[in-house]
Amino acid sequence: MKMNVADFGKNFVWAAAGSAFQTEGAWNIDGKGRSIWDRFTGRKGKIKDHGDGKTATDFYHRYIEDIDLLKSMNFNTFRISLSWPRIIPDGTGLRNPKGIDYYNRLIDYCLENNIVPWIDLYHWDLPQSLEDKGGWTNRDIVGWFTEFCDLAGRTYGDRVKNWIVLNEPMSFTSLGYLLGVHAPGRHGFRHFLPAVHHAALCQSQGALVIKDVVRGAEAGVTFSCSVVDPVDDKSIHMEAARRADAALNRLFLEPALGMGYPAKDLPFLEKLEKYYLPGDEQKLDANLDFVGVQYYFRIVVRHGLVPPLYAYQIKAEKRNVPVNTMGLEVYPEGTYLMLKKIAAYPGIKKIYLTESGVCYPEVVSADGSVNDIKRTDFFNETLGYVLKARNENI
Repeated sequence: MKMNVADFGKNFVWAAAGSAFQTEGAWNIDGKGRSIWDRFTGRKGKIKDHGDGKTATDFYHRYIEDIDLLKSMNFNTFRISLSWPRIIPDGTGLRNPKGIDYYNRLIDYCLENNIVPWIDLYHWDLPQSLEDKGGWTNRDIVGWFTEFCDLAGRTYGDRVKNWIVLNEPMSFTSLGYLLGVHAPGRHGFRHFLPAVHHAALCQSQGALVIKDVVRGAEAGVTFSCSVVDPVDDKSIHMEAARRADAALNRLFLEPALGMGYPAKDLPFLEKLEKYYLPGDEQKLDANLDFVGVQYYFRIVVRHGLVPPLYAYQIKAEKRNVPVNTMGLEVYPEGTYLMLKKIAAYPGIKKIYLTESGVCYPEVVSADGSVNDIKRTDFFNETLGYVLKARNENI
């Protein structure tokens, strides 16, 4: 499909994004505190090939070079991820002037180059000091987080008007507090359930704070999304797909829209009431100005015997479909399907496709070029589906 920038309209946002821990490096300089990922990556056997984020892509020192690259590629927006422990080393209390000034310089350099900065407040790097107090399982995190939001809004809100409060709350709660494969590495529903409720409160209360302290602010949340299909049209498999969809796509979105948790499809969520305080049901409504859709792959499920989802994911390699290096299905059409699904909810004001991509092995040629045809094809297809959604006013 042939496309050009004009096809998407003058107001279309062309952006790139960073993630503080994954890009900045500089993990222990200029007053930065430790994050849960600093500790987690130091544990034996947690990261393949013993990788860590101590240097990453060195964005902390090379941000000028990287912003110049963005400009040369004609991007008009950059999503800046703030490192909470770089700004407030212990998560609450004493501020770090050098950390605060770093983001001031980064924001100003974006603006000097006509690149609009967006701020991503939480991209999973919780200060380790707060994790030592219970992290997302501790109700106090609502106060800790809104303190951070207030400081960030008052410090950078004169220049930044678009704010992502949480990045993929389902990902960091399930992978970090249920399955233990991400930081901080906790396992079990006794960690997961309180983390879910407190994160859902933070996505709404953080948005409220930002809109209170930043004049003209728009606040939203980015949600991890996957197309979930049943293996066939038998009712038992379709019900399994509905449960998986409720967990993967609806668990945080629906409370943010004032609909409550999807407990009808996931009865175990009724246990969340244990963590409620009076007024929490009303506080979950985030009144979001936009929703960020982050789509990477489709999953296919059948009925399973393992609670609480009773849904078994059929691996992509067994379905004879294109896969990436993580063994996940490459399915660009899912972008269109997810945009259409999210747009169907009442109360959605704006939708942005805030992340998408595919992982393939990259080989750098002797002349420095990268033969990246498969990835290029993926993005061409994905943008084609984005344009289709836009033309249908989704």
